[in-house]
Amino acid sequence: MSQSSALHASPSFSTTSAPKKTAFLSSQAYVLSIAPLPTIYAASASAPSNTIDLFDKTTLQGIQTLPGHEIGTSSLRAVDTIAGISRPALVSSGLDGSIRVWDERTNAHSIKMTNLGQSRGILCCDVAPDGLTVAGGTQLQGEDAHIVYWDPRQPAAPLRTHSSTHSDDVTVLGFSPNSPNVLMSASTDGLISTSTANENDEDEAVVHVGFWNTSVSQAGWMHTSSGAKIWAHSDMETFSTWSDELDLLQSQDIREPSLHNHAQHEWLTDYLITCHSSATSPDLKVFVGSNQGDVALLTNSDLGAPAAPWSLCNTWTNRHTGIVRSLLWDEQNEVIVTGGEDGKINVWAQNDDGAMEVDAAPSRKRDKRDMDWEDEQEGKRARR
Repeated sequence: MSQSSALHASPSFSTTSAPKKTAFLSSQAYVLSIAPLPTIYAASASAPSNTIDLFDKTTLQGIQTLPGHEIGTSSLRAVDTIAGISRPALVSSGLDGSIRVWDERTNAHSIKMTNLGQSRGILCCDVAPDGLTVAGGTQLQGEDAHIVYWDPRQPAAPLRTHSSTHSDDVTVLGFSPNSPNVLMSASTDGLISTSTANENDEDEAVVHVGFWNTSVSQAGWMHTSSGAKIWAHSDMETFSTWSDELDLLQSQDIREPSLHNHAQHEWLTDYLITCHSSATSPDLKVFVGSNQGDVALLTNSDLGAPAAPWSLCNTWTNRHTGIVRSLLWDEQNEVIVTGGEDGKINVWAQNDDGAMEVDAAPSRKRDKRDMDWEDEQEGKRARR
């Protein structure tokens, strides 16, 4: 094993095998993404449901179901302000070609952004920190894939469209936390780009481009003070970090760092779930999963160096059956929220000393949904 693939147990390693709370989606579907409102966790469901379920944070009881997108809800995020209204809201994109801002008080969308005359499905979206610009990334249609910008106060037509940044599906969009007018984008064409969001001239909009030579499925900004500023994940389970000028710093198979025969635990990574970095927790947290439904937190001592060792910090085990599709680190409440292909939402303490006091969910016998899932998946584990 190369040095860059080495995985060591952290001195503070802990493992948790019982979540604080457990709930199910209202439909037989996968949990695709999870987003937080002040008192609510929102979870988007896969087809054929495509709905967005809302759960009370304290009890994890289902309280409401939003209709989502008719064809498919492709992304979901929470924002603090949008369209000049300083109120937390859910924003979703869909394969129906729209981006919607939801108002749970009316159980419907309050804003719907579309590009009339265009039928391109939207795969991802993000909202500028001031809430006055929304960007959506489209599927490839013909020879073009677009980044479309809207002013949510005038949602009927886009402000501008950039069609030459990427040559295949645009899978990731994210406004910079430090430069609000800079948008990071990534695509199945293997490119990661940064662009000036308010630039009408496409030829002038792109600032930096990095080529990874693999289809990019996830990416995000890092708040670290080191040289690494962007992380990315590919469809082939490779993981990379990049400078703010998109120089490649580190690239490796995320399944390689594995821990065997540790006194407390043995861990084998099968896929990356997501990563987390924020202003209050800047060091990148890399969350990975196993095909058996377990989750682990990995950290790297220097994401700007290709040979820096990895540490196994925490594991959360034995409560998902199959692939974990989504994960939210709720820093304010000090819990991890996971969602899987089994339709479960689990809320976990960050570590085994239970940093947040939450009453444990009552024990529940395996119901038909558990047994149906286990029968279906017996002898078969697959990422996609």
